[in-house]
Amino acid sequence: MLRMKPPSQLDIFDPWDFLTTKRRQMLETGWPGLFRKHILPFIPVQKIIPHFDINQGRPTKELYALIGALIIQQTNDLTDEETIQQFSFNIQWHYALNVTEESDAAKYMSLKTLWNIRNIVASNEIDKDIFAACTANLAKVFKVNIEKQRIDSVHIKSNMRRLSRIGIFSESICKFLKNLKRQHRDAFIRLDKTLTEKYLSNDSGGCFAHVKPSESKKTLKEVARDLFDLVQEFRSDAVISKMYSYKLLHLVLEEHCNLTDHSDNPVELKPAKDVASDSLQNPSDPDATYSGHKGQGYQVQIQETYVEQEDNDENAKTLNLITHVEVEPAHHSDANALIPAIKATEEQDLKPEKLLADSLYGSDENREEARKHGVELIAPAMGTVNQENLTLADFELSDEGIVTACPAGKKPAKITIKRRINASFEISQCGKCLHLQRCPVKAGKKFYYLRYSRKQMRLAKRRQYEGTEDFKDKYRWRAGVEATMSEYDRRTGVKQLRVRGMKAVRLCATLKALGLNILRATAAMTTRLFQECAICTA
Repeated sequence: MLRMKPPSQLDIFDPWDFLTTKRRQMLETGWPGLFRKHILPFIPVQKIIPHFDINQGRPTKELYALIGALIIQQTNDLTDEETIQQFSFNIQWHYALNVTEESDAAKYMSLKTLWNIRNIVASNEIDKDIFAACTANLAKVFKVNIEKQRIDSVHIKSNMRRLSRIGIFSESICKFLKNLKRQHRDAFIRLDKTLTEKYLSNDSGGCFAHVKPSESKKTLKEVARDLFDLVQEFRSDAVISKMYSYKLLHLVLEEHCNLTDHSDNPVELKPAKDVASDSLQNPSDPDATYSGHKGQGYQVQIQETYVEQEDNDENAKTLNLITHVEVEPAHHSDANALIPAIKATEEQDLKPEKLLADSLYGSDENREEARKHGVELIAPAMGTVNQENLTLADFELSDEGIVTACPAGKKPAKITIKRRINASFEISQCGKCLHLQRCPVKAGKKFYYLRYSRKQMRLAKRRQYEGTEDFKDKYRWRAGVEATMSEYDRRTGVKQLRVRGMKAVRLCATLKALGLNILRATAAMTTRLFQECAICTA
């Protein structure tokens, strides 16, 4: 049975009348007042309603307050136990969540209730809807300038231990044996006791954790053979082979080993460099993957607004909002995240006109696709240029990308435009040029030729533009996103989460991003109120 109290519903008597003027003012002008007025009414509770029966069952907790508690929990990086305490006794939470009744039904919830609502939100990706709806309203209320934005990614970790290859093998075996013992004891008893004691005894973790480097290869082969034997032992068992922990065993075998035809050595380890970055990193968190640059875990794509100093009114507090947040496995490339981010902000009416990004996002394909969506992508071109040789970027190019002069100042004799652009230079000019050995032109029967595609032309024009003061002045604002990443972690604890699995990690990271928007909006509101008071006093 549903219980909802719309935030717009008025009370006959003021439930906060018992507060003194100063305390009431602190609530209204602080984060509780902003949350109550600009966040709570816009929580998409209608997305939650289908998961409860309207008429049957015990009444739910008030749904607006319940979802709001999830947001505040992630904003303040609280444990579940701390969340229950704050929900029950903190008057700031009561004001923010519009909890006015003095009853257990209104001001208390069990851990089970918190877990259930969080599971519903995470499993159905409602966290994305919550972030989109509340952020769009903040942008509207505070009249945020969305024309200029910047994007970057940050690496985060779930609550899992970092394992070596030996650790991945041994933990997978241990997990399977524990489940086998619990669910199929007869099959567990039939196994060799030496094997079960090796992985399930009290000191089993230590026997693999303190392996000498010189013996690690031998130990890894031994553990791989044990895992292979377990996979072969239960492969034909229709019930056990469907166990989740058995499937993990099979997955580890496929990712780390090659099967051979030798009876004495049926399994052969792959070199570490041949193991894919999306391979299993820990049986406790199968969704986590590996980034060669940042390690095991996940990554979060963050896009935010920014205002250049010269565009900003010195007497106003600028509100920079995170407009897009997306959680990905750690092995995903930033190059594939740009267009989905633009499409997501387009759906929320928060699409930028100019978007700053680093070179990983700045491929020619991304730049052209962004242009189709009406977004100017400002990012350095990928790769480095050999300074010893001349490139197309050293030639003079027209606005249409046609070569008008070579580095020596000589104009081409002829230009041919088909699938590729062909600039022809006189042999008499190029033959005696001092730059010929470094020049990209190729000798022909009649001319020296410079042939290039439209993609190469666009890249050359970008490299020319990157050397201008205009580009440097625009691109310097991209560095500000690094401060946002630091604030995102420092204020919400996003880099070290208490949960595992993609669903839970995504919910935490998304609601923490919304929490950071709320904290920034509160600071902007406080500054504006202070300035208004100063004007009135004057």
